[in-house]
Amino acid sequence: MTETIPVPGGSVATRIALLSGPAQAQARAAATCTPGLAADPWSFDTVPGYGPGASLADPVPAGTPRQGELPAEYREAGAAELDERILRAKAALGSRVVILGHFYQRDEVVRHADFVGDSFQLARAARSRPEAEAIVFCGVHFMAETADLLSGPDQAVVLPNLAAGCSMADMADADSVAECWEQLTMLYGRAPESGGKQPVIPVTYMNSSAALKAFCGENGGIVCTSSNAASVLEWAFERGQRVLFFPDQHLGRNTAKAMGIPLEAMPLWNPRLPLGGNTPERLLQAKVLLWNGFCSVHKRFTVGQIDQARADHPGVRVIVHPECPMPVVDAADESGSTDYIQKAIAAAPAGSTFAIGTEINMVNRLAAQHPEHTIFCLDPVICPCSTMYRIHPGYLAWVLEGLMTGEVRNRIAVPDAAAAAARTALERMLAVRP
Repeated sequence: MTETIPVPGGSVATRIALLSGPAQAQARAAATCTPGLAADPWSFDTVPGYGPGASLADPVPAGTPRQGELPAEYREAGAAELDERILRAKAALGSRVVILGHFYQRDEVVRHADFVGDSFQLARAARSRPEAEAIVFCGVHFMAETADLLSGPDQAVVLPNLAAGCSMADMADADSVAECWEQLTMLYGRAPESGGKQPVIPVTYMNSSAALKAFCGENGGIVCTSSNAASVLEWAFERGQRVLFFPDQHLGRNTAKAMGIPLEAMPLWNPRLPLGGNTPERLLQAKVLLWNGFCSVHKRFTVGQIDQARADHPGVRVIVHPECPMPVVDAADESGSTDYIQKAIAAAPAGSTFAIGTEINMVNRLAAQHPEHTIFCLDPVICPCSTMYRIHPGYLAWVLEGLMTGEVRNRIAVPDAAAAAARTALERMLAVRP
């Protein structure tokens, strides 16, 4: 049975396209975060950068994967033709392929997914189809890596557009984390402290590279998601005096604060400064060291937007993602993962009004799925996740038709040197129950 989400009659891509004409230039400037969103993603394939959208201004590390030029037949095909080619390829491939679609994907792609969910739900979904020869992951690079780690050795994981990375994941690289760890080891030592606990336990968010998951596996650490971060921190504190949490400072801060850890015990680690910009005394008093990383989508939400939503819609229920800054999470009624948001809306009585602080494609889709509610995005500007938006039906058709001829395009494979340790960190997370 296919778990799919219907396409609403007014997707984010459609709304952007309606603003793309010259006569709508002024409206486009006010309605979207960048006019570049109106262009097709292959327009940016040969240019270093994350592309238009929320991460447009984020610095891109050297060596970030780039997508080669998509063949003209896919670039020039219309939406209807691409849709038909994808359906034809899926029918021909049958159970040999499974397509995974993240909540934040554009509707034109999600409609073809066999499973729709967050990064971890989709990685687990990949495990449920051991007969599939290929797993086409319509998400971003770190998600495809995780699927490769958790899928069978004979399964190929494919990312339709190699430029679909993640600026947050790129904010913590293996060399910077290793340097941080060396400085912390010099300060804290390596020997267990009181009660036999280790001086510090590394915890990486799922939104990180396989190399960082491997780092955690090798150093007694673990992976977390936005839905189990509190349980994972409890696991870490059972084994260590402190936690080094990367790459997202906001998820770490919001989770630890809700557990009763004071803000003064959560110093921010800036990898460009000695001791992360802290004094030895402050680090010795720390309980959670927060890496200076963030999600550019969730950083856009503000307390002012919440105030405006409450003024415009008395009784509105405000739910935001825990990757939002702490003042936004504190001002909201609730915070939770994408799965939490979906379930909260589904369980609400008809006629409820929701202001949601997460990626616009998901919010727009929820509004279409639940016409019995009023659902809108806190951010009034259309500004999707830059890298999720790089996945387009043209790329999906291209990789699927390659599989039809026996060619695996854009395969994502975690090097053997990192795979075993990364799986260790993931398996530790799987063993933790909220």
